[in-house]
Amino acid sequence: MERTRTPVVSGWFTDAGAEGGFRLLGTRCSACTAVFFPREDAYCRNPHCPGGGELAEVPLSPRGRVWSYTDGRYRPPAPYVSDPDAPWAPYTLVAVELEAEGMVVLGQAAPGITVADLAVGMEVEVVAGVLNEDAGTVWTTWRFRPVGVGA
Repeated sequence: MERTRTPVVSGWFTDAGAEGGFRLLGTRCSACTAVFFPREDAYCRNPHCPGGGELAEVPLSPRGRVWSYTDGRYRPPAPYVSDPDAPWAPYTLVAVELEAEGMVVLGQAAPGITVADLAVGMEVEVVAGVLNEDAGTVWTTWRFRPVGVGA
């Protein structure tokens, strides 16, 4: 049976293929040019915005620089769902300052990337990732990996 690829959060990223590759999606206010991620569809969150602007979807920078990083070495406590019988594997979290927007976005590192592979200021790129798979669905998300490291 073929599984459906489904974003973990609809509208937060796109895999546009040849049109620009995998990108996080944000929104930009036309009145003050502030950019938001996660996206904002109701109103501009910038307290200095003059108001009256429209919020438009924009693809965010595909690259940025490591702002901070750490590893998760414990199973998350309730209310998070975690199978106690499944083996626990540490994961790496990366805070990345996006190139053009200057905002910091948090995400997991690509599989195989550990804290030993990262350094503050290192250039990374956003790539497609898989959060979980079940019988009928592959739940997709974003990951960060150092530029020049293969998929």
